[in-house]
Amino acid sequence: MTDPTGTPRPCTPGASRPGMPGASRPGASDALSPGTPGASRPGASDAPRPGTPGTPRPAAASPAFPAPPAAALLRTGAELGASAPLKGARAVVMTMGALHEGHAGLIRAARAAAGPDGQVVVTVFVNPLQFGDAADLDRYPRTLDADLAVAAAAGADAVFAPSVDEVYPGGEPQVRISAGPMGERLEGASRPGHFDGMLTVVAKLLHLTRPDVAFFGQKDAQQLALIRRMVRDLNFPVEIAGVETVREPDGLALSSRNRFLDAEERHTALALSKALFAARDRLAAQQALHARAQTTSATTGRAAALTALGEARAAADTQAVALARPEDGPSAVRAAALLILDDAVAAQPPLVLDYLALVDPADFTEVPDDRTTGAAILAVAARVGKTRLIDNIPLTFGATT
Repeated sequence: MTDPTGTPRPCTPGASRPGMPGASRPGASDALSPGTPGASRPGASDAPRPGTPGTPRPAAASPAFPAPPAAALLRTGAELGASAPLKGARAVVMTMGALHEGHAGLIRAARAAAGPDGQVVVTVFVNPLQFGDAADLDRYPRTLDADLAVAAAAGADAVFAPSVDEVYPGGEPQVRISAGPMGERLEGASRPGHFDGMLTVVAKLLHLTRPDVAFFGQKDAQQLALIRRMVRDLNFPVEIAGVETVREPDGLALSSRNRFLDAEERHTALALSKALFAARDRLAAQQALHARAQTTSATTGRAAALTALGEARAAADTQAVALARPEDGPSAVRAAALLILDDAVAAQPPLVLDYLALVDPADFTEVPDDRTTGAAILAVAARVGKTRLIDNIPLTFGATT
């Protein structure tokens, strides 16, 4: 499994799995990088310099920038099995398509883990079991041609895009994976049955792809936690790696659903990430003040002690330091986030808050108000217009750096 931070460990290349013959990965592209001989300098001109006799120099030939090798499109389990690497590891990134830079980051992490002798497979499958509303299923974007290009550019060797009949021969499966109580909280409460359908298809795709390591985004934190739990509880022989959330320049977490937001809705939606960042900053300030309080003398007034430490704002800090109790952390975090979200609820268009929850990453139960140490996830979900968005941020209580 991954380390507690969710950072993927490099996957050690090993021998091929018995019964899975196949071709090795095509060679990587040798495209020129900036500064490589033969590439023109930005802004360079071929016009004659003033005062220089002669005619303009012939224009230099444009340097060649080979496109990355195309990712093989695989449609069946048999084709997937025949494509297994002769040597090295197989890394898999599971998606429902409509790939964006967040997915590309997962694919790049998989490429680094698999190494030059391994294989990276991206699955593209819009899983009907994860949609409670048929209209949502029909509305979900399907952009396979663009997905193939994104996957190849990020380093994928193959894209496995099976049909519904290939994944569920004979119709919807009668036997499914249950997400249990952990899958009934937060997203599970808002979307009943969603996580059962998600775990069922992930289990099937793990069997079909047989990866050494599978990569998932931290943005879907509850999904990632449930997959890790399923793999551990059911003894799947695979490493699950989490990759940090990728954000757009304005802070909005990358999602295929962002394309449904108009300009005004997007402005309102930014409250999700702003609320998370405000909570993170509030916790950091709270813990810094608590650490500062620990350095003051028990027998000397706090203002005098802080002045002795050279604090220019000792008087102003005195009350804040005195109030910086570690047991106030969870309530302060929630309050800082809600302050931002409440403003967005009153905005036009309004943000319709589904939940804001500070949870334990192990089981997604609420963190108690007296928690002073340990990891947590602050998760939020809301609807803006017709688009439902989720986001989260990891936090650590008790940290003073």
